[in-house]
Amino acid sequence: MTEELARDILTRAMGAGFTLTTAESCTGGMVAAAITDIAGSSNIFERGVVTYSNAAKVELLGVQPATLEAHGAVSEEVAAEMAEGARARAGADLAVSISGIAGPGGSEHKPEGRVCFGLASASGTRTETVEFGALGRGKVRAAATRHALRLLLDALS
Repeated sequence: MTEELARDILTRAMGAGFTLTTAESCTGGMVAAAITDIAGSSNIFERGVVTYSNAAKVELLGVQPATLEAHGAVSEEVAAEMAEGARARAGADLAVSISGIAGPGGSEHKPEGRVCFGLASASGTRTETVEFGALGRGKVRAAATRHALRLLLDALS
């Protein structure tokens, strides 16, 4: 399913003349890997950034320390700034960001399986949070990767 989503993204992005970039935390580059696994992805994929630490989010994507302090890394506010920063730095048409708690662990306020997504384009930025649940680290990461790919595909439709 991931490969099919990535192929569809490549086809639609090439048809639209769009370039893409990713900013990932809990998925550790899995979205970028899914896209770049497809031959021809160099036509549309600008770059992917893995910003696992808060310092990396600030230094590489321009996430504001005040946003991290007020909302925490796993928040729609941070996901929005990650996507906007990635898009601006890459000069890409479309950016997707992911920050979440893959597990094990979490807290009462931010449970395992919560993942926040950002999608930035010329028309603005939108965010959403998905509660995948305590599926286990690998399954949460895989589900988040598929969801991010679907967000990109929907944006290209």
